[in-house]
Amino acid sequence: MKLINLFALFFISTATVAEEIQFTAQPPVVDGLVDSKLWDEASWSQIEHIAVGERPEPQDFSGRFKVLWDTSSIYLLVELVDDVLIDTHADPLQNYWDDDALEIFIDEDKSGGLHLDNHNAYAYHIGLDNQVVDIDVDGNPALFNSHVESSWRRSITAPHKIVWEVALSVYDEQQQLVKLNPGKQLGFMLAYNDSDGFNGREAFIGSEEIEPVNGDKNRGYIDADVFGSLLLADKFSKRGKK
Repeated sequence: MKLINLFALFFISTATVAEEIQFTAQPPVVDGLVDSKLWDEASWSQIEHIAVGERPEPQDFSGRFKVLWDTSSIYLLVELVDDVLIDTHADPLQNYWDDDALEIFIDEDKSGGLHLDNHNAYAYHIGLDNQVVDIDVDGNPALFNSHVESSWRRSITAPHKIVWEVALSVYDEQQQLVKLNPGKQLGFMLAYNDSDGFNGREAFIGSEEIEPVNGDKNRGYIDADVFGSLLLADKFSKRGKK
């Protein structure tokens, strides 16, 4: 019995370890052009866990990202390989999940729980036109462009590679802007909708492995319990995930 309890405690403690992300004194310019001096301190994390569809071939889709923070924003540098970019819906509120899109899931106080029709957490869908969509409290899709600054560019040297930069302002459940400080933990997950044609998305790939509910791994837009965790490192710390 003691061994079982010890195993359970070990599993819980390892499953809740947060990734420590570094502070930046100078915010990156969100233009899709990488300032390596700012980003060298951050380490890469992979976008590799399948929630919807089959695993794409690496040339069809692969992705990785870095994260930095300052008191006003979370910053993302995302490198993607996607051989076909699709944006078939001119209206950003219509079937936005069926086009290629970067998805950012954020839980300001890492409280977890359901968030489909509230702002206990946010699930931002960023389209190729840089429009940002989430479900509002009325249960309908709405634009949240003021929450996210986003820009992407194609690589000059690799034709199917794109670089996407994001500055994410963090809001609480009352949609109040939050000032960030060292030691704060955020629920977080990054994902990508991969669509290669007019038949909707073919795969949904994320940074976290999600336990299925009745066979369904597409839980991020519903339940913040499936998010990972970010820990905002001390401003003078150089430690991080290596």
